[in-house]
Amino acid sequence: MVANKADKFIPAFHFEVAFLNLSLGVIGAALENSITGNDNIGMSFAEVSGVSAELQTEEVGEGGNNLFKYRLPKPAKYNNLVLKRALSTAPSLILTWANEAIRNFSFHPCTVVVTLLNERHLPAKVWAFDNAFPVKIEVSSFDANKNEIVIETMELAYNYSMRII
Repeated sequence: MVANKADKFIPAFHFEVAFLNLSLGVIGAALENSITGNDNIGMSFAEVSGVSAELQTEEVGEGGNNLFKYRLPKPAKYNNLVLKRALSTAPSLILTWANEAIRNFSFHPCTVVVTLLNERHLPAKVWAFDNAFPVKIEVSSFDANKNEIVIETMELAYNYSMRII
């Protein structure tokens, strides 16, 4: 396949993640007011993965016919959205939101938008993840024999995703 001269390929290293209409509930309200009054909260992440959808099928046999089975489509299956970033000492609204869900079992789903940016910092491709909520928080191992930054990983489940652009 030969690329068209009008085709421009998008680098994977220039992106942003935004949490739309994030609600922190009672516990995070004081932190939210002290940091921002904005409903759309963006945060820097080093890596985003899990952007995928898979159509599942169900095999159904027909009575009296042993030559084949019908393969019928089932609803799409979505993997968890995985976000990684360096652990910081600064207060984090997103981590407060995740802790409230995991530790206190108080869920406040939001829409997460992942945007790949072009060379002019404008959206090239955009994915929206509807009704996202945290299902896992993990911190990388501590090792005195290595000089590495601690990485914080957060996994989000969501109802469905769609590519907007």
